[in-house]
Amino acid sequence: MKMIQNRRQFLANVGRGALAAAVGFGTASEMGLASSAAADGPEALTFGTLEPLVALMQETPADKILGALVTTLQAGTDLKQMVAAAALANARTFGGEDYIGFHTMMALSPAFRMSGELPAELQPLPVFKVLYRNTSRIQAFGGRPKEVLKKVEPGDRPASGNAGEALRDAVRRKDTEGAERMFAALAEDSASRAFNALLYEVQDNAEIHRTALPYRAWDLLDVVGKEHAHTLLRQSLRYCLKSEAYSRNEKWDRPRTLLPKVFDEHKLAGLKPGDRAVDDAWVEQMAKTIFSSTGDQAAGAAAAALAEGILPDAVGEAVSLATNQLILRDAGRTASAESPGKPMGSVHGDSIGVHACDSANAWRNMARAADDRNRFACLILGAYQAAHDRTDRGGSFATWQPLPLPDHVERIKTTAPADLLRETEAAIRENLQARACALVHKYGELGHPPRPVFDLLLRYAVSEEGALHAEKFYRTVSEEFAAARPGFRWRQLVALARVTASEFGRPAAGMAEARALLKV
Repeated sequence: MKMIQNRRQFLANVGRGALAAAVGFGTASEMGLASSAAADGPEALTFGTLEPLVALMQETPADKILGALVTTLQAGTDLKQMVAAAALANARTFGGEDYIGFHTMMALSPAFRMSGELPAELQPLPVFKVLYRNTSRIQAFGGRPKEVLKKVEPGDRPASGNAGEALRDAVRRKDTEGAERMFAALAEDSASRAFNALLYEVQDNAEIHRTALPYRAWDLLDVVGKEHAHTLLRQSLRYCLKSEAYSRNEKWDRPRTLLPKVFDEHKLAGLKPGDRAVDDAWVEQMAKTIFSSTGDQAAGAAAAALAEGILPDAVGEAVSLATNQLILRDAGRTASAESPGKPMGSVHGDSIGVHACDSANAWRNMARAADDRNRFACLILGAYQAAHDRTDRGGSFATWQPLPLPDHVERIKTTAPADLLRETEAAIRENLQARACALVHKYGELGHPPRPVFDLLLRYAVSEEGALHAEKFYRTVSEEFAAARPGFRWRQLVALARVTASEFGRPAAGMAEARALLKV
């Protein structure tokens, strides 16, 4: 009886999942420490051997989660397992239907990748930062009793025709049960089949969260495992189902009619992606075309290039360069757009540029993972969304000048890499966006190695709150820099320097405690 009383007392203070962490996850189930909510009924989702760690993420009070994570880490659970459990806890709780919740899910893989760029003693920091946010939001949402995702029984696969079209039609009919059961059946076949079918519905609207959710879920499969593809991708399906309930209008739903139109006009159905290489001048001109066009025109330009056999990744790079201009040219938030943590003049968080770059990165990466039809569709809608963001979200991007301005660069007299880095850090800490851009541009122009700049900016991507976008945007820039041609790649780092200078001064919740507990 004493053991039971101690167990109850400990659960009251820490949570069943944290107790499981303390005794080790290998024996947690034998001791009856797995979540009691998992036994509530046959509809509850459970995750096998990961269940106690998933419960840790959901049940531990937010003010005790970091201590529990340190204990778990010291007991031998690695960061990859923690991120996997957090992703499943997030999916089970929110199901893609909570704004902060799904933003936190989308930050998990970037945080894990960021940890690999840090010295060993600092590697837990970006992961703990997002896990703290994850548990805090789960607790505020209501925890296990409020879980959105339940078990779903697979239904029948489409009898004939295209599975993606059948799934999309079920969502358009607002047939939640039918869409859920059909998607579960497709996921039983393979993660790839489910992903490609889901993209048909995702492509019904080029909205940032609708775009980023499936990519970030797909990217997490390397961490969580493809056996959990249904759980992770299902969040995107439910986001689309929820969006379908909103009032419709032609402008909002333009991709639904535009995509089939350009496919027909350019005879893309059944066409294989080409391998025609292009030079830097072609990519630069295509980026300018996308940037200066309407959404319809940009989609048509991308479709024409793909029909001509242009290498899809060259089209994707042009889309990325076009959205990069939205950060470099942004005049910053107006006084009327201010909100806590996002003052006038700032460009971090959900700014037009950050959203556009993250969405372009998502479309580009999904195109790489998709079948031929979806590869074309993702790149066409990536171009559409880049132009749409410039023309329909506000601001005079076409007339604003991109940073760095020539006179800002001319004021920089130092050429030594250490001095340029020191001055860049000073500019970041003073929120001098234009100067930070000029310094990083000059550093790259002089041919200095990029890794020290990444290391500097990574430090602040970890330490600052970033209005839910610091981790994702750092990862977007890292990927786009690595994929870009040498003549273009430093524009990506210049944009990251600007966003970093914008977001500095708002430390991430839990970061000071995490550093103290880890003694770093």
